[in-house]
Amino acid sequence: MSETRRGRDRATAPASSVATAGGRKRAQPGAVPTKAATAPAKSKAEPALLANDAALAWDDDEDDDDAASAADEDSEEEPFPELHGDGDEDEEEDDDSGFASDEIDQWDDKELEAHADADADEDDLREGDEALARMIARARVKPDESERRTNRLGIDVNIAAKLYGEDRHEDGSSRGRLVRSKITGEEKMEYPAIEPEYDSDSSTEDVENRVGNVPMEWYDDLPHIGYDINGRRVLRPAKGDELDKFLASVEGDGDAWFSAHDQTSGRDVKLTDEELDIIQRLQRAEVPVDDYDPYEPATDWFTQHQHTMPLSARPEPKRRFVPSKWEHKKVMKIVRAIRQGRIVAHAPGKERPAFYSIWTDADEARADHPMHMPAPKLPLPTHIESYNPPAEYLFNDEERAEWEAAEPEDRKIPFLPAKYASLRLVPGYDGALQERFQRCLDLYLAPRMRRQRLDIDDPESLLPKLPTPRELRPFPTHTDVMYTHTSRVRAASVDPTGAWLLTGADDGHVRLWDMALGRCVATWDANAGVAQGDRSPVYSVQWSPNKQHAIAAVASVGRVTLLAPPQCGAVHTPSQAFLTPPAAAEDAQVARWTRASEADRARGVCVRIHLHSAKGSELVPKQVRWHTRGDYFATVCPDAGGGAVLIHQVSKHRSQAPFKKARRSGSSSFAVQCVAFHPSRPVLFVATQRYVRMYDLAQQTLVKTLQPGVRWISSLDVHPSGDHLLVGSYDRRVLWFDLDLSERPYKTLRYHTRAVRAVAFHPRYPLFASASDDGTVHVYHGTVYSDLLQNALLVPLKILRGHTVQEALGVLGLQWHPTLPWLLSAGADGDARLWTP
Repeated sequence: MSETRRGRDRATAPASSVATAGGRKRAQPGAVPTKAATAPAKSKAEPALLANDAALAWDDDEDDDDAASAADEDSEEEPFPELHGDGDEDEEEDDDSGFASDEIDQWDDKELEAHADADADEDDLREGDEALARMIARARVKPDESERRTNRLGIDVNIAAKLYGEDRHEDGSSRGRLVRSKITGEEKMEYPAIEPEYDSDSSTEDVENRVGNVPMEWYDDLPHIGYDINGRRVLRPAKGDELDKFLASVEGDGDAWFSAHDQTSGRDVKLTDEELDIIQRLQRAEVPVDDYDPYEPATDWFTQHQHTMPLSARPEPKRRFVPSKWEHKKVMKIVRAIRQGRIVAHAPGKERPAFYSIWTDADEARADHPMHMPAPKLPLPTHIESYNPPAEYLFNDEERAEWEAAEPEDRKIPFLPAKYASLRLVPGYDGALQERFQRCLDLYLAPRMRRQRLDIDDPESLLPKLPTPRELRPFPTHTDVMYTHTSRVRAASVDPTGAWLLTGADDGHVRLWDMALGRCVATWDANAGVAQGDRSPVYSVQWSPNKQHAIAAVASVGRVTLLAPPQCGAVHTPSQAFLTPPAAAEDAQVARWTRASEADRARGVCVRIHLHSAKGSELVPKQVRWHTRGDYFATVCPDAGGGAVLIHQVSKHRSQAPFKKARRSGSSSFAVQCVAFHPSRPVLFVATQRYVRMYDLAQQTLVKTLQPGVRWISSLDVHPSGDHLLVGSYDRRVLWFDLDLSERPYKTLRYHTRAVRAVAFHPRYPLFASASDDGTVHVYHGTVYSDLLQNALLVPLKILRGHTVQEALGVLGLQWHPTLPWLLSAGADGDARLWTP
């Protein structure tokens, strides 16, 4: 419909139609369209119903759009601009611009007006029906009486803008969609794939302890270190002491060196490579940031010159986003070299010459490294090494004689300073080759790596917590009784009752003492019947552990004398009867048993055992050791080779040599030094110069070989339980062996300054002692637990001083009291001392 026709419609609109604000006409509801007569240009006010309808139409944007689209479909021509009130001028303009002059002459106004009225009536009727239908639809809708829902800002959720699209729920989670499974053919809910970087809810990265920035010292006395996000306590993790940390850093897999303690979690966290790099830079007083250049050119932002725009805001050039052609050329250069064979991958290294520097492969200086230790340099020459030194550096005759008499390692300088008139007169240095060899040796033995020392704040924390000596009483502390001799005392022994003491001295006499009073009640000569030139000292004395008999064995050169002192009282008669069996089986090849005369038996000398080798020479027994039952005792003759160890049976007067074939008899390291019996099993401990062997006497087999790691064993003793062994050596060490633990020593005690002569366990108390040539006796506490998982507790208690050193010899023998914490010591100064608490 053209604008000319719309203009005429406005001029000749019927009473049942009214013009809207946009220039469109609407029909009155319920009105029947008729041919209207010509009406004036200005009509009266619109009815109220149409005004309300027009107002409702403005509220509903969708209805207006539908009406507009319907009108556009009816019209085949393009819309024109809105017409103004002056209709005649517009009509003239339209006529001039839209029609030719010949059409104007044939114009029929009546026919045109009839067509225009019919079209307007149809449009008004259609628009009125549509408006009425919309009003009825709105009236039929039931109002929403549910509770109004609002968001956090108080806006209705139906009106407010949505945060997420239709593919997500209100909480942001993805919506699923129904798809048909290719396997089962049934519908299933499919959800989009989860992106771990955004959609996953990882709780492992959250901090477990949520106490915040508070001092962690508040939780030192509590079993927990804070609270988690749910309010539950975060328990304190278990941790070891400083000794465990030290062992972890030394024997561990190496993580302890790269860990730091996190106070919030109470655990040791392994540092990453980036964190370690930052720590190392801070230690070197460098900037922690790797790519920071402290020497970059400074930018003078504030100058006296005025700049229009000091900072550039232009975009990045295109060349920064295009691959560099120069890098391409470098890569292609390497590729061509590989193709031509000038660069070979995994090529064999250079062969090292026969002589090369042990410190570096090149003569260039090595780059600085925190773990690198350069080779030690030779000291610079001084004035004394000059060919023309000052006069005060030259030796006089006395200094020259002193330098020549001294040992090479004791000289302050390795050469004699000399003065020459010129450098041409200096002769060749005869010690040059030796000094060069020592220099090479120093370089070869010098460390190649600098080891970082442990930074321990409290060194005392590394030591084990040991009880104080006051808590471990009783133990001997001072001298109570002294037994004086005229010569060196080598051995001392206490009888099983604890009332009598037997000592052996270098004068060849054995003395019996009343232990409590310190009075000598009897004396025997161990060398009776021996020529004056063949007399020897008493090397060993020991009582039999059997309380039913009072028998003692005394060892001297060529013989072992068995004593039954009559001073012991009621056990004297049974002892003599025990030493006189009805039938004696003698072994003339090893030992010869002889019964003493009646006069000697009345004095206490019952039996003499003469020891001799296969060639007939006398043997020298240095030790006597009884078995627990009191029927057997063993003697040790270190110089006898295969017959060094002899076992004697008192009840049958029989002796035998269990080791007739000596192993490497020409080597002194296999010479037997001492023996000991196991307290409860048929096991014999044999100590050679460097080893301790355990033999099963019943099965006649070697059970175990202990390796003390010392140069010369001097003594040994077995713990009353039989599971531990104490070994003393001439190289000033006392070793504790746990026989169930290892063949190596459990503990090595290095408290003596000179050779250790004797060691002894107490039969009842957890005490043991060691005697040395330094004139001291060391008393220790040694607790052995029944729990095999708990190691023995060894605590040094007391150093007993009182013996004097005579001719480099100190304390030669030790013996504990059988029932009390008393200790007997025999010294080279001619005194035997009783030490009591």
